[in-house]
Amino acid sequence: MDQLGTEGEPGTFLQPKCLEELESPTDSGSDYEATMKGTKRRKPAVSKQPPKRTRHNAALKGMSSPSGISVPTPPGPSPQSISQGTSMQLSARSVRSMNEESQIISAKDIYDAVCSGKSAMVTVVDEWLDSYKRSREAGLLVLINFIVQSCGCKGVVTRKMFDSMQNAEIISTLTKEFNEDSVNYPLCTPGPQLKRFKAGLCEFARVLVRSCRNSLVYDEYLFPSLLALLTGLSDSQVRAFRHTSTLLAIKLMTGLVEVAVVVSVQLQTTQQQYNTENSKRAHDRASDRLEELQATVRELRENREELSSMMNATFRGVFVHRYRDQLPEIRAVCIEELGLWLKMDPEDFLNDGCLKYLGWTMHDKQSPVRLQCVRALQGLYQEKEFIGRLELFTSRFKERILSMVLDKDPDVAVEVVNLLLLIQQRTEEGLDEEECGHIYPLVYASHRGLASAAGGFLYNKLKGVMTSHSQENDKANNAAFFQILISFYIQSEFHEHGAYLVDSLWHVAGSELRDWETMTTFLLQDDELMYEEEGVLIELMMCAIRQAAQATPPVGRTQGKKNLSMKDKKIQEQDKRRITTHFIPLLPQLLAKYSADARNVKLLLKAPLYFDLEMYSSAQWLEKHLDLLLSQGTADDDDTYSGATALKRIAALSSAKDPTAWKLFDSCLELLKSRMESRELDKELMAPAMKCAAFHLMWAKVNVVNSKPTEAELKRLKKEVRSFCRVCQDCLSLNQTDIRDQAFELLCDLLLLYSVGSVRSEPALRALAHLPSDSLRSELAAFLLDYVFTDTEDVELDAESEEEMKISLLQKKRNQLAGYCKLVIYGVLDLTAATDVFKHYSKYFKDFGDIIKETLSKSKLINPVQSAKTVCLSLQQLFSEMLTEHHSRQDLTEIRDLAKRLAMSFGIDLHRVRKPLVALHMDGIRFAFRDPQEGEEPNPNVAFLKILSEFSFKLLQPDRAQLAEFLKSACPSAALSWPPVKLYQRSLEARSTSKATEQEGGDEVPSHDTPVVKRRRTTAQGSASTTRGPWLDNSSIQSSLHTPALTSTVQKQPAKRMASRKPRPVESDISSSLTEPESEDEFSPGLQMRKVKPNKRRLASSSKNTPSPGQQDLNSHLNLLSLIEDDIAERDEDEIEDYQSDSDTGYTLPSTRHTSVSVLDELFD
Repeated sequence: MDQLGTEGEPGTFLQPKCLEELESPTDSGSDYEATMKGTKRRKPAVSKQPPKRTRHNAALKGMSSPSGISVPTPPGPSPQSISQGTSMQLSARSVRSMNEESQIISAKDIYDAVCSGKSAMVTVVDEWLDSYKRSREAGLLVLINFIVQSCGCKGVVTRKMFDSMQNAEIISTLTKEFNEDSVNYPLCTPGPQLKRFKAGLCEFARVLVRSCRNSLVYDEYLFPSLLALLTGLSDSQVRAFRHTSTLLAIKLMTGLVEVAVVVSVQLQTTQQQYNTENSKRAHDRASDRLEELQATVRELRENREELSSMMNATFRGVFVHRYRDQLPEIRAVCIEELGLWLKMDPEDFLNDGCLKYLGWTMHDKQSPVRLQCVRALQGLYQEKEFIGRLELFTSRFKERILSMVLDKDPDVAVEVVNLLLLIQQRTEEGLDEEECGHIYPLVYASHRGLASAAGGFLYNKLKGVMTSHSQENDKANNAAFFQILISFYIQSEFHEHGAYLVDSLWHVAGSELRDWETMTTFLLQDDELMYEEEGVLIELMMCAIRQAAQATPPVGRTQGKKNLSMKDKKIQEQDKRRITTHFIPLLPQLLAKYSADARNVKLLLKAPLYFDLEMYSSAQWLEKHLDLLLSQGTADDDDTYSGATALKRIAALSSAKDPTAWKLFDSCLELLKSRMESRELDKELMAPAMKCAAFHLMWAKVNVVNSKPTEAELKRLKKEVRSFCRVCQDCLSLNQTDIRDQAFELLCDLLLLYSVGSVRSEPALRALAHLPSDSLRSELAAFLLDYVFTDTEDVELDAESEEEMKISLLQKKRNQLAGYCKLVIYGVLDLTAATDVFKHYSKYFKDFGDIIKETLSKSKLINPVQSAKTVCLSLQQLFSEMLTEHHSRQDLTEIRDLAKRLAMSFGIDLHRVRKPLVALHMDGIRFAFRDPQEGEEPNPNVAFLKILSEFSFKLLQPDRAQLAEFLKSACPSAALSWPPVKLYQRSLEARSTSKATEQEGGDEVPSHDTPVVKRRRTTAQGSASTTRGPWLDNSSIQSSLHTPALTSTVQKQPAKRMASRKPRPVESDISSSLTEPESEDEFSPGLQMRKVKPNKRRLASSSKNTPSPGQQDLNSHLNLLSLIEDDIAERDEDEIEDYQSDSDTGYTLPSTRHTSVSVLDELFD
């Protein structure tokens, strides 16, 4: 019985004799030194055929195969006839002339062929073999120089060095001549050259062995000399030598293993023939035949012993040292080839002595090494006849394999799950339920490949359960499948992640998950399912409908932009038609049965989003109700209710489907106009009608961008936009909150969608650009002052719903403010329009500070100087309103507090903000000393210099001097002694205004509450805020900003986060006992197995408040359940993406579905 663990080896389970052979402390290259010293440098006479070798070489005779078996007899493929007299490497070229005979292929020729790829490899090897047969020393010298050149070494091995030096001396000389100017060598050259060179080098080694397999591999000169040199190079300190020689030696070893397997099969076949012939009676035997078979057996046995000697020496001299090399590429290639040896020659290699290396390297720190290890094991577990030899390995390393399903590299984890599936299917013991429990949660992983692999494992397990309870037909099998799947989903407790489970199973259980008939039959029959099971089945059914109709994975699992093939598109269209045909008659029945359950109804109502609406149109039914409503006095309450209900449904569908074919815009617009004229304001009717009309215009813009409309169609669309904007502008002054808010949000969206910047890249569509009128600009600004910048406490609320309503109201205000700010950022409104936002920065910092700060930041990107002037204009307006309304002196302090906040927004890079700050100060000085108007006192604004002094600490010294001179030229000479002027002068002289403030009297006490400066309507005189400057058409506005999200459709999404858990590193018995030299640094400690527990999602807070569950959007997305994250840093706050141009991205449909992780992302992005 094999022993588990031997001295000095971690987790060794090798026979002591084999362990002693494999791990004997020999220097690299010494395996061949005794042989080569006596035979390598002799110059035998050159002949046409290689000289007869001595069969029992003393140095090679004593070596055994890696497994300690001298004459293996593995079962293998049928024997192949091999010619014993000539080799197959001779090409079709017949006879060369004497001049050609003197010319041999050079090392550069071989190197160029390897670099070019595999195509010319056979010809190159044939030519080299011809030269080798003419002169063994010259041919071998060419091959050695080719290896040196492949290492990237500029040195050359001369004939003199070859004759007089041993391998160690040659390697030492080459090391001194190695070009160390560049760390790159052919095997690490970046780009496609690396892949081509590596493939060519491996192909050269393979072809060389195949061409020599009948004769030259046994000449006791070529391969022993070549492998001796490679073994010495593999122990070099130079990485290029070590890497290249290891790859070549390991590949040559693979070729020798292939030859050894063939020889073993021939030996076994010939031995059977000999035994058969020898078992005959004496007079029936053919003595000549018996002697011939006996001689053949003797020769094959000698060949097999010689191959085993070379294989064993290479294994000991190269693999045993290099599988733990510091370079992960070397370790990976060693483990990759070991997997091939184990599979090709199980008699020699498939034993505990070789399997231990796979067990150890599963703890390697580098994922490519672990990946090759797992793939090697997959090849072994695929063969049923190997399972018995793998029992001890499986029991010893199963725990480590299970822990690797949470490997930090998803590719490794995918292969581990596939390996565990093989173990489950092939071994008798398989995996118990506790062990399977480590794999099941991975169906919810964010990495789609890992989730799909886990889905395949889960499906195999479910089918196994179904097989034990076999059913009569497919329908019964599918019913059983759904019952087991429902039980699994309930027990896993990862609720609201059904889309991820369905996606994981889609590639293996697509036919079952498309069985709509079985699912609806379950739901419509009574007493088939429990209440909880019905809810789960509805959720899984809706997820399957979405997966089939959209043919895309859920959010977070999309792997780049992968276009569907024609076949996939055809399947998608067929699925949508089947879904529509099946659910049209059954959906009302399902809604009726589950009408009392809000959650199930909410899920079922998503089904029409995935219907083929060409088959299911309600346009005629809706138009009948609209016609009744438009006719005066003929519409009753029932018609009004029916029309409002229909409009709400159409508005909900229009958020995801194109409604332009229904041509409802004119009817909706007429309905809005008639209601406005008659003052019969019905929010239940007008709000959805307004939304339907707006969605029509949005989809119309998408259609014209994706097609080539006529000029008449563009004129008609622009007229519709203008008419709708006028109606929405009239609604801004209504007392109906829902209608007024809906009109404001839709205006923000449409003005953005039809702005100059949105059609700048489409010359044919520039006629669609719609600029807001001056009156509309004033109305939008007044809306902010009247309904956004107001205190929530002023609204009367019931005590019970007060907190919930405050949160809802604040979220609505934030959406509206963000919509207005986007109009400024994207050039629809002038930058000066931002004054109505900036001057509330201090008072409403708690509620809107992040939005206003982001607007400030983006305005600086658009036009830094104009942004600074807008900041100054905001302060000027507040100062003028303070003088007009005769506020107290305290108000000046509050304006100064706002100035301090705004000054901090200029950042710390003072050189970058020089011009903007100078422009701000010059505007402020001009305002302070402007000429008084009629009825005003002289210099009424001189106190504004106190506010302006808050920006002085950001000025550089040259700018301070320039502004001091400008102040003297702008103000009267008598004014230089006035306190505000002196204060401002001192602020220009000092680095900080704090001392100047104290000396002035200490009356500037910081305050965070600025006065409520509000006006009901802005007028044209409000002056600079409605003036459009020439910078509006500056192309820089559009060059750095991408198309934003729409305001009316953005909704607060609950940020549902699953806690990421990291495995705690625990020293396992394997890793802790790993004491081999050079191996400790390259192997990571074993990871303790951990169970993955579900976490419930919680709503993210907005402005320190939690939205109510009622605010959740029907289309809210799931955050990803990441099970294999590694070293993900926690972020203190979410960042706003840089606004960059996205001209290549076409228009997409408006949608209420968002996946942003912060409120600002939802508002701005």
